[in-house]
Amino acid sequence: MFLEQPFKQEIIDDLPDETTLSIYRHGEFTDLCQGPHVGRTGEIAAVKLLHTAGAYWRGDENRPMLQRIYGTAFESQEELDAHLERLAEAERRDHRTLGRQLNLFTVHEEIGPGLIVWHPKGGVMRSIIEDYWRDIHYRKGYSIVYSPHIGRARLWQTSGHLDFYRESMYAPMEIDDQEYFLKPMNCPFHIQIYRSALRSYRELPMRIAELGTVYRYERSGVLHGLMRVRGFTQDDAHIFCLPDQVANEVGDVLDLTFEIMAAFGFDEYDIMLSTRPDKYVGDPDIWEHATESLREALVSRGLDYDIDDGGGAFYGPKIDIKITDALGRAWQCTTVQFDFNLPDRFDLTFQDDQGNRSRPYMVHRAILGSLERFFGVLVEHYAGAFPLWLAPVQAVVIPIADRHVEYAQQVAAQLQDAGFRADVDDRSERMNLKIRQAQLQKTPYMLVVGDREAEAGAAAVRTRDDGDLGALPMDEVVERLVGELDGTPVASRRRRR
Repeated sequence: MFLEQPFKQEIIDDLPDETTLSIYRHGEFTDLCQGPHVGRTGEIAAVKLLHTAGAYWRGDENRPMLQRIYGTAFESQEELDAHLERLAEAERRDHRTLGRQLNLFTVHEEIGPGLIVWHPKGGVMRSIIEDYWRDIHYRKGYSIVYSPHIGRARLWQTSGHLDFYRESMYAPMEIDDQEYFLKPMNCPFHIQIYRSALRSYRELPMRIAELGTVYRYERSGVLHGLMRVRGFTQDDAHIFCLPDQVANEVGDVLDLTFEIMAAFGFDEYDIMLSTRPDKYVGDPDIWEHATESLREALVSRGLDYDIDDGGGAFYGPKIDIKITDALGRAWQCTTVQFDFNLPDRFDLTFQDDQGNRSRPYMVHRAILGSLERFFGVLVEHYAGAFPLWLAPVQAVVIPIADRHVEYAQQVAAQLQDAGFRADVDDRSERMNLKIRQAQLQKTPYMLVVGDREAEAGAAAVRTRDDGDLGALPMDEVVERLVGELDGTPVASRRRRR
């Protein structure tokens, strides 16, 4: 049927032998379709062609360029109109556009696709996120570590990455007649920390965490802003524990996840528990114990979840958590993953209470996932209008005329002394233009100062969300900002300072 269509032939050839092909016809037009299908075209009431774009075959820049046509269909015009409104809002929130507009990050061909350059404002926000992440992890009993960006080939051979993950790793570099690879994951380094001493059951659980930058090859055709990159930082952690500690440790990870996500404004989740696949490593009884520990942690917290039967990795069951953003879109961030493979490969042991050598349980977990991807989700969730604690510039002071610049600098200094990020717009431009620029930058507070404000030690306050608040004494301005930060992740840090 498709002998003259090489692309469809390639798809068919790549399918497992037992796969049933799904084909549909419409008049003289016949094509493959994975389905599901509508029973009749009369069920479709509204159709819209959206746009066209060039796309390399299967995302490979070395393959032919095809023309892709995007369209959508609904059972009613009302549903289509609502969908188009959501698409327009998603475009308005696109993190790539806002990243340039707000001067947060860029990608440069001279550096390479999929490699992110963080600008000063983006760097400030990333530092805030990382500082909060470190603070809460220290409080939860994690040890934060740092590991190299490269490792010898034999490390990746032992871990199995060279056998099973080679296509996603960069080419080796030769140093002193030894091959080294950029790390695609942090796990082997954390395992080496565990193996650096003989461990006793009294030392467990051991929680090792790192904001570790990894490098994975992605085809150019699938790269997408911050969401799909080649170099990114994971909020990675590995927990080594006893079998009877597993449920509590997983439960603590869930609690930590929800606390962190709530701090960033996310409180809706989809949770999936993935169980043992047909091909797996490890003892079935251990798999059952681990899966039950995951289930127990979910049930004990009254969490709704779905089962992905057989959807676990070959090396262990897992929990995946997707957060829901302001547009109702789900984003995969948190993973809690058992691993029965690496402890065997690296021969991890501890001395139990009987003096015998036993194998620890090992749990991988990431909460934010990739910092780059999570940052992109944050940009789109807030449409760039970040809450005060996250905003790279929290207040901009706008002098009405050049003679007011000195007082504007005093106002900014007062805010800075109180711990706020404040700038002065001292350009020789009209006041309204400066206010407009601050609004485009989505700055939370704009403080306009002139003769009257300078005499009274005050500022005319405008906010991004509430508009003109009138003139307020500077002490009240500071008090208002401090009150707005109360209850946010930076509140405790401010109190310590």
